[in-house]
Amino acid sequence: MIEAYRLVDKLEREHSLSLSEYKLLIESENEALRTYVSNKAKTVATSIYANFIYVRGLIEVGNYCRNDCLYCGIRKSNTNCDRYILDEEDILNCCKEGYDLGFRTFVLQGGEGIYKKDFVTSIVQKIHVLYPDCAITLSLGEEDKETYKEWFDAGANRYLLRHETASKGHYEKLHPENMSFEHRMQCLRDLKNIGYQVGCGFMVGSPYQTSETLAMDLKFIETFKPDMCGIGPFISQKDTPFRDMKSGTLNQTLFLLSLIRLIQPNILLPATTALGTIDSKGREKGILAGANVVMPNLSPVSVRKKYALYDNKICTGEESAECKNCLSNRMRSIGYEIVTDRGDIKK
Repeated sequence: MIEAYRLVDKLEREHSLSLSEYKLLIESENEALRTYVSNKAKTVATSIYANFIYVRGLIEVGNYCRNDCLYCGIRKSNTNCDRYILDEEDILNCCKEGYDLGFRTFVLQGGEGIYKKDFVTSIVQKIHVLYPDCAITLSLGEEDKETYKEWFDAGANRYLLRHETASKGHYEKLHPENMSFEHRMQCLRDLKNIGYQVGCGFMVGSPYQTSETLAMDLKFIETFKPDMCGIGPFISQKDTPFRDMKSGTLNQTLFLLSLIRLIQPNILLPATTALGTIDSKGREKGILAGANVVMPNLSPVSVRKKYALYDNKICTGEESAECKNCLSNRMRSIGYEIVTDRGDIKK
């Protein structure tokens, strides 16, 4: 056990460990070690970002998807999914409401292939013109480099694409044969080369995940150096092949959040909705473990329950103002403040 504490201290100093050292840390997790790492991560986060929490306005633009990922509730073959798609007017209305509430980052997230390239280019341009002081984040899956470049040139600043797992073998157990681990990784490299602020991430406790695959995830984050990393517990969804699989845990997610903060001190690290779904204070606990971003929902209330990536998702019935005020109060209760800011990474 002494070795695990030594490795945490080394990670805090050097921001790097070997694969075997990451694996040992993951396998050594217990309450005392979590507390030790969490205190260090919180100190590191506040030394860079003070007690400020960045807020992102999440717009779930639609739940059509061309992919059939085995864990996802909006997978193509789910005939029980109540499909919807937001049009230009819907999206711009969400942005207006969000801007008036103080949001300075909009995140357009949806299933892969939901819009044609030109539609995304047009909507990004319009948001950019209407709200030039805002950051525009896209989370629309895998595309070719030319498409990513066109959206970047139109005004998109950030792109979120979870790598899901840094193990090719594990990736192939989570996805159908027509999806490629190599292409997913190439997309992340393309996004970074174009100039986006790039976010990656993975599910904690996903089916077939091991301490070794988690160690590979941490090593990937260390070497890729994303601007953001979104991790949350795997939560099963009733209409997927993984419906009966065990969900990820709060404790392991918090432990990994803290380790990621020590790996890359300035990283933007969300306390995710999934964390709040498995524990009523999950997002607060995420912040206290080193996270510094929350993502309230700006989507129309009428469609929120339809964006069911996993079961029992929270915040599907609140108006946007209620959602933001609720999160502001939650953050204030633990000594943090949501700020009206684009929330760029501090280099």
